[in-house]
Amino acid sequence: MGNRVIRDDFEWVYTEQPHTQRRKEILAKYPEIKTLMGPDPHLKWIVSGMVFTQLLACYLVKDLSWKWIFFWAYAFGGCINHSLTLAIHDISHNVAFGNKQAKWNRWFAVFANLPIGIPYSASFKKYHIDHHRYLGGDSLDVDIPTDFEGWFFCTPLRKLLWLILQPLFYSLRPLYVNPKAITRMEILNALVQFSIDLIIYYLWGLKPVIYLIAGTILCLGFHPISGHFIAEHYMFLKGYETYSYYGPLNWLTFNVGYHMEHHDFPSIPGCRLPMVKKIAAEYYDNLPHHQSWIRVLWDFVFDDTLGPYSRVKRLCKLAKES
Repeated sequence: MGNRVIRDDFEWVYTEQPHTQRRKEILAKYPEIKTLMGPDPHLKWIVSGMVFTQLLACYLVKDLSWKWIFFWAYAFGGCINHSLTLAIHDISHNVAFGNKQAKWNRWFAVFANLPIGIPYSASFKKYHIDHHRYLGGDSLDVDIPTDFEGWFFCTPLRKLLWLILQPLFYSLRPLYVNPKAITRMEILNALVQFSIDLIIYYLWGLKPVIYLIAGTILCLGFHPISGHFIAEHYMFLKGYETYSYYGPLNWLTFNVGYHMEHHDFPSIPGCRLPMVKKIAAEYYDNLPHHQSWIRVLWDFVFDDTLGPYSRVKRLCKLAKES
């Protein structure tokens, strides 16, 4: 214990994020990677199947007891909903219909949002652009915890509580760190979402609505799939701010685990990111990565050197909007 260093601040760096330079080097050496960019023709069908599966589940759970509502919300429905949030992540990069069909992507994200129960897609899009453009940027990248989170959630029990409450922090943190005006798309997202919630309530009662929302909150909190929140950018090794995960849960999460590859090439859909790693293997094989999101969560909770402060932070200049 005496040799362990408990962090009391973020890891401040004064260099540019590594992804920009690596992208240039890889494209110069392997220009064929450009052919991987563009829409995923299967994404819209996979997402539609997931949405309709959850609507069917709403009908099937309407007469269950409350304990089974919450069990199936955590074990089944929440897994689909978490996966849909990651589909929305991919859609935010226009990989459902391509860059020339931006509105189709925005509205398809609203459709993918329906089983989540809470309006999410439009707000996510608004802030996720900054996460890529200003990775680790102070007051710009709202994926970075606040100083309060880093200071308070520093013991195993408190870190466990922080993981459970992640949906709360992810939804409220942007309002404190980098508040932005509400957009027309966010209003439409909310109107559509709450209308569907009311229709489900009218048809089948309260339990299906609770099934959807509880599944979202539970599975975005302390859940094996939620290991990706910690695995992606928390500094398990000094000097490395983005990590990939190459385990089997990528099958359920649109390859979000290929996170170094994703930040290097955001316009490549998740289904093709393994091909990036295969083509440019020498750029990725020797970088630290994860094999288990459950192990990530375990280490995060019980390793005194890890916590919400274990993030790289930098000062970024605002880019000029075109």
